Amino acid sequence: MSKAQKPAVKKKSSQVNILKGRLDISRSGMGFVIVEGQDKDIMIKPNDFGKAFHGDIVRVQVSSQVSNGRRVEGKVTDVAERKQTEFIGNVEVNKNIAFFIAGGEKPVPDFYIPVEKLNGAENGDRVVARFVKWDKADKKPQGEVISVLKAEDEGDLAMKEILINAGFPLTFEDVVMKEAAKLSDKITREEMKKRKDCRDILTFTIDPADAKDFDDAISIRNLDNGNYEIGVHIADVSHFVTPDSILDKAAYERATSVYLPDRVNPMLPEKISNELCSLRPNEDKYTFSVIFQINNRAEIKHKWIGRTIIHSNHRFTYEEVQQTIETGEGLHYKPIILLNDLAKKFREERFANGAINFSSTEVRFQLDEKGKPIGIIVKESKDAHKLIEEFMLLANRTVAEYVSRIKINKEPIPFPYRIHDTPDDEKLKPFIAFAKKFGYTFDMKDEMAVAASFNKMLKDVQGKPEQHVLEQLGIRTMAKAVYTSQNIGHYGLGFENYCHFTSPIRRYPDVMVHRILQECLDKNLKVDKKMDEKCKHCSDRERSAMEAERAGNKYKQVEFMQQYLGEEFEAVISGVSAFGFWAETVAHKCEGLVSVRDLSEYDDFRLDETDYALVGARTARKFRMGDKVTIKVISANLTKRQMDYEWVKDAGASETNQTPAKAKAPKSQPKSKTKKGK
Repeated sequence: MSKAQKPAVKKKSSQVNILKGRLDISRSGMGFVIVEGQDKDIMIKPNDFGKAFHGDIVRVQVSSQVSNGRRVEGKVTDVAERKQTEFIGNVEVNKNIAFFIAGGEKPVPDFYIPVEKLNGAENGDRVVARFVKWDKADKKPQGEVISVLKAEDEGDLAMKEILINAGFPLTFEDVVMKEAAKLSDKITREEMKKRKDCRDILTFTIDPADAKDFDDAISIRNLDNGNYEIGVHIADVSHFVTPDSILDKAAYERATSVYLPDRVNPMLPEKISNELCSLRPNEDKYTFSVIFQINNRAEIKHKWIGRTIIHSNHRFTYEEVQQTIETGEGLHYKPIILLNDLAKKFREERFANGAINFSSTEVRFQLDEKGKPIGIIVKESKDAHKLIEEFMLLANRTVAEYVSRIKINKEPIPFPYRIHDTPDDEKLKPFIAFAKKFGYTFDMKDEMAVAASFNKMLKDVQGKPEQHVLEQLGIRTMAKAVYTSQNIGHYGLGFENYCHFTSPIRRYPDVMVHRILQECLDKNLKVDKKMDEKCKHCSDRERSAMEAERAGNKYKQVEFMQQYLGEEFEAVISGVSAFGFWAETVAHKCEGLVSVRDLSEYDDFRLDETDYALVGARTARKFRMGDKVTIKVISANLTKRQMDYEWVKDAGASETNQTPAKAKAPKSQPKSKTKKGK
């Protein structure tokens, strides 16, 4: 267990402990503090919350111990970290007194709002309010209104609620924006002396068509020795965002940008993310780079790491590069074809060394000018995406390998590695037993053998009826990747050392990596004793961002499917439980629930966990993950972000051989918002 995972315990006396954990307040108003490493939660009565809100990291004084089955009780002494500082609710204004009453399921104290901080809000208005302070002598917290929400902007309100409930501020405070505004885009002679000048080398970016922040670029040139010099250049955010500055604290609080279907909630103000640090074409930019000498066989002959200055010659979209790869024609086609060939060799080498080849598809919404979903696009990862991915992986691995060799007093330096543990046996064994039913066997001799078995299955299953279910269940056996200073390698990628270096505009761990990397290069190392705590915070924020992104996608799915109430579609069973099965439409990738109650007229269906199926007690009819079914859309509830489907009888349960009904294709509409992922 890492230091960050151990409960912080400080004895005030022989009888009383101070513990640190996260406060969870139930709908009823009762609170529980969850302390990592401790089996039982600590119960907190409503009058003992102190100044804490739901989700805050708090210190709690344990006032009674477990005895005769009694629950541990405690009292919040102070707030260590706020989960959320912005809330959605209504204001009540009466003459010179105003209060904010938060909405949502979790109880939040009313805020006192000074009338000069109403920012135009009137009595009864729905607003976004920010927590300002809660002094010791104050009965209520003080807040300020950030914005008034218009009733007709239902979708906008829903996205803002998702962000706020996940703990992500919607705006930057004025002091942060003023600090960003002071930053200069001038390239100074003094700074130039500290950097390698790469401006005369062919350099370009490859990003989604609607991207605004370009945080990575690739340069390429031929060397006299017959090798190629290929540079991976990353926006030098750490040049502008210095440790413990106002900007740094705001970025750390968020720790990641959040990508919803119709907006980006950025980690950094736009002055930094879209201007100063965005590697826009025909502009000189500060970068942090890893430069390789590589031969035709994709063998790396030399590596250089350091700060640089670049000048991007062109901004490519993925679609443009993909067309060049497929046709062999287009601007800078020779270097693009070369980079793609090298990327393919790197990819082959990764899989040979134990990386697992899970394929991925990305669902994007086509939105009208008001943000309403009018179509859905399913995007597959093509060679253009894989080209960028391989060079980013190479840079990330190279940086991690370099830092891993550096020691202080013979100990590894604290560093935010990106680690991915081996699969959990409890998840892996039932999956292997299930895969065996389809004829796929796994070698369990060691971790490499398991990875090789996964890759063989993923290759052999292509185009077969069981492909979807085995791919999805295989992914679910995998551990979650996290940030930690305890380096155990990245199982999924097959790397012994790995970190995130390539996206500092949208990920705070990358900023930390840049800073530590420069310290290593300067031989001026500083031991960060809070590294584990920072890694855990970044992992938690990443998980919250992913949950917010799923919620945003689900909302848009429901909004999109409202137009199809009563219509039938071909679908694939994507999950099963005792209360029903989930089905995902083939045409739209929109998931809804078929309740076991609605199936009861046909049979008494019970969950068979070993077969990932609902099985009828009388007929033995099965609804198994991966089966094709036909469903009818019967409900699309935006408030609950939930869709209910009805199974269309005899259209595709696993024991029938009937052809499923033809799915209705989505309408063709304009391009969607996209996010670049690595």
